[in-house]
Amino acid sequence: MTPTGITRVLFVCIGNSCRSQMAEGFARTYGSDCLMAASAGLAPAVRVAADTRRAMEEKNIDLSQHYPKSLRSLERETFEIIVNMAGIPLPGKFGEARLLDWAVPDPISMNYANHRAVRDEIERRVMGLIMELRRFGSAKAPR
Repeated sequence: MTPTGITRVLFVCIGNSCRSQMAEGFARTYGSDCLMAASAGLAPAVRVAADTRRAMEEKNIDLSQHYPKSLRSLERETFEIIVNMAGIPLPGKFGEARLLDWAVPDPISMNYANHRAVRDEIERRVMGLIMELRRFGSAKAPR
């Protein structure tokens, strides 16, 4: 936790173009009182997917300034919670971080309706995490 009691959360997927960007966007918009969000990818894409930006705009969340980042670029950062949406084990060690695995399908090659469905699932999961942090804080949250 930061000195202000804010929990640092990292969302990780493969390309940091869809799932983790959506999660970061929801977390920053809905949970800024209890968490500080970042996102990264194992093999970052060139840009955030157009359908991801479009789907998030429907929720009034602007990702136009977001860009894919590598997990390596954040290796010096400290996170209390790491959410893995990559579907494979994450490389490296994460110290005392609480690791969460979210089985969320990658919408990168899906049609737009399915892309939106993935967005909605991520929104539900992020809201669940936010509610847990508000209720318990990161140190007391059930594992």
